[in-house]
Amino acid sequence: MKALMRSDGVQAVLSWLLAAYLHVVLHTVRWRHESLDLIEPVLAGEGGAIGLMWHGRIPMCLSVAPQWWRKRTKILVSASADGEFIARALHLSRFGTIRGSSAKKGDSTKARQAVAAVRESVAWVSGGGCLVVTPDGPRGPNEVIAQGALQIARRSGAPVYLMGMAASPSLRIRSAWDQAMLPLPFGRGVVVWEGPLHVPPDADDALIGRLQAAWSQQLSAATRRAEGLAVGPAH
Repeated sequence: MKALMRSDGVQAVLSWLLAAYLHVVLHTVRWRHESLDLIEPVLAGEGGAIGLMWHGRIPMCLSVAPQWWRKRTKILVSASADGEFIARALHLSRFGTIRGSSAKKGDSTKARQAVAAVRESVAWVSGGGCLVVTPDGPRGPNEVIAQGALQIARRSGAPVYLMGMAASPSLRIRSAWDQAMLPLPFGRGVVVWEGPLHVPPDADDALIGRLQAAWSQQLSAATRRAEGLAVGPAH
């Protein structure tokens, strides 16, 4: 069954279905953006930037597409076979991808892929491109930023923006590690923007660790705020 699910034909169908769902969510949900002006200098300028959103909010990732479509933007997607149909769906949605993710200890192949992905990401952002990352993916733990995103920010010098997302009504997959939120059509959605944040170029491991914890807490707080606004009074 796993081989069938990962066949090219099945992957093509899954990617089309996901892309169709993402566009339904974009065009039927009434999206409201809080503090969108924070990102405007990047969108109107020539420099690169990094956007962070939780893995469980991938089903609503196109809520920020009208903003990131204004720039040359790629999305960092897992190099695993399971990430293939997500990458294809994003290509159908006018986004390029960089394939790579954190590696398990002792997995030298995945470690080389992760290093290559970081290098490609740094070069892309340093050259003026924007990069969207789900920094707790693809394995978790849920809503904990992995070090890779901060290393890309440190080496590129690019500003980082946090994107807390939520929609109501929606379905929650509580059994999934990322507790994915699936928006239903014709509901209300909110994106809370925060930033810009920076990683100093001389940041050591201790500072990186502190920023990981602080940014994780900040992105989760923005996500909880978006959840509250999505179910709150109509605007």
